[in-house]
Amino acid sequence: MLFHMLLMFLFLPSKSTFRLYNSNVELVCFFLFLCMQDVLQHIHSLMPMQDAARAACASRSFLNSWICHPNLYFSKDTLGFNENACQKDESVRLFYSKVDHILERHSGIGIEELTLILVPFGAKYNFPRSVLLNGSGDSIQYLHLTNCSFRPTVTFGGLRSLTKLHLCLVRITGDELGLLLSHSLALEKLELVSCDRIVYLKIPPLLQRLNYLEVCSCAKLKVINNEAPNVSSFTFGGSSTVQLSLGETSQMKSLIMYCCGSVFFARAELPSSMPNLEALTVHSHTERAYAPMLCSKFLHLRRLSIALTGASFYPTYDYLSLASYFDAAPSLETFNLNNVSIFADPADLRQMRELQHHNLRIVSITGFSSAKSLIELTCHVLKSMISLECMTLEAPQSCVRCTDRDNKSGKCSPLERDILTEGHRAVMAIRRYIEPRVPFTVKLHVLEPCSCHAVDLYY
Repeated sequence: MLFHMLLMFLFLPSKSTFRLYNSNVELVCFFLFLCMQDVLQHIHSLMPMQDAARAACASRSFLNSWICHPNLYFSKDTLGFNENACQKDESVRLFYSKVDHILERHSGIGIEELTLILVPFGAKYNFPRSVLLNGSGDSIQYLHLTNCSFRPTVTFGGLRSLTKLHLCLVRITGDELGLLLSHSLALEKLELVSCDRIVYLKIPPLLQRLNYLEVCSCAKLKVINNEAPNVSSFTFGGSSTVQLSLGETSQMKSLIMYCCGSVFFARAELPSSMPNLEALTVHSHTERAYAPMLCSKFLHLRRLSIALTGASFYPTYDYLSLASYFDAAPSLETFNLNNVSIFADPADLRQMRELQHHNLRIVSITGFSSAKSLIELTCHVLKSMISLECMTLEAPQSCVRCTDRDNKSGKCSPLERDILTEGHRAVMAIRRYIEPRVPFTVKLHVLEPCSCHAVDLYY
């Protein structure tokens, strides 16, 4: 806009060119100054908050634009607190006073992202509602709060431009969250993690743009009632006793569940309630029943990930029952199995009825063990998936590996002896029972336990 106005004054018609020359030059200089200010303000807005604050201390021009800086990120790092200081009450109070001072001095105009992470501090912090009153929060598009209290009231004006809200360890009730949501009609993503004061979560139908909902580890949560009509991705982590009422689920495209019994639940219930699922991930700590063989189908499912996380390997779980998912998902392209002794005659391996699968191309199994049913499932995949191109079987690995960039020791973190022993047994089982069955069209990648553990195993 200023550039166009500058051109207008440069070519301003005048009857007395010489007489108006000086005044036009003054106007041009004035608009050049404004353009330069806009350029500096734009540069300042692109700086990280720490650098922007330093620049504001060194330059009056940057000081003026600092109060309109669009991205505010508060953490112990950005405010210069180390781990030792985080444990002292005096430092905690100083941290909070700095946050309050910056928020109160900030004009509120132009804030687009506001992040407040207070994880290292044990003291309680109340997020100042005044920062968002009287339309001062209307420009905020992303709000991230961690470990604080947030108490919206009936006088709360809302966040009209908010598209993403992330609350972690935030002390807020379901009713208070409802007030916030009812005034945030542009919201597209809602993430709630460890918000333990929420018992009943209701997502109002006014949130027409909401497409992603995540609710994890909210200890007192009993009910999720979603009335937003366009949620297509849902992530849930919590108790299997939580009542889920997700509204119109036929348009659900992606589902992630961290819940005991979710492997059985997903196979038994989801084909009918979420028939258009394209991506499914289930993490289960315990399974009381095997995946059932049913006639219901996931006709659109293309990506499936299953993680059994209760132990490093499950010698008693019937992994072959997971073949039920293959029969139910004719469009499946990618299958991942995570964290899951066979040394018997290969003739004893069970076989499922042969149904050819024409879409599954990639299979990955991590935490591979020598469990007989897991070997049977792998052999079933090799025999039935005629479109298979790549299979990766990975024995149990350390959380910190010798190849990690940040690992200065150059060694993998220790593994328990029984896990390490099982890892080597898994590799032996792969060599004996799986490799001979691999078609020449399939690339098999076997990742053995790292050589860092060789001494540990035979010590």
